[in-house]
Amino acid sequence: MSAFDRNREVAGPGQESVWDYPRPPRLELSKRRVRVALDGVSIADSVRAFRVLETSHPPTYYVNPDDVVWDLVQPATARGTVCEWKGLATYWTVQVGDIRVEAGAWSYPNPTPAFAELADHVAFYPAMFECHLDDELVRPQPGGFYGGWVTNDVVGPFKGAPGTQGW
Repeated sequence: MSAFDRNREVAGPGQESVWDYPRPPRLELSKRRVRVALDGVSIADSVRAFRVLETSHPPTYYVNPDDVVWDLVQPATARGTVCEWKGLATYWTVQVGDIRVEAGAWSYPNPTPAFAELADHVAFYPAMFECHLDDELVRPQPGGFYGGWVTNDVVGPFKGAPGTQGW
């Protein structure tokens, strides 16, 4: 038995194991309320967000662009990444008063065909914002690269912590 197998958490009633999520990832419409704020100011509030489910990752939520307060969001400078599944990401900076979060959100303006419905939906790093799923305050996925939302209804272990990059 590997160290991973010994550490795998067992999903209880009403929970999902991230190890039951597919690879390649799956896109699905969420039925839950997604809220994102900075310093108490609402940046996004949606009941029509998508979530991406990928093996070893807590779900990442993508807010419908019509539910984002674009007056607080502007294109980020000098950042771009490529996801093997979704394509080229565009990053966004959020500013509320004097508080500026550079590249704290991202979207896929021209996603791959499998993720076409995700076009222009915006994901936010929960480590940089106050993120809620329904009434639960979200915890960030471990590490600084991934943007998964850890809630009480998902169990891991989660990719992103030290020693997990090879998962």
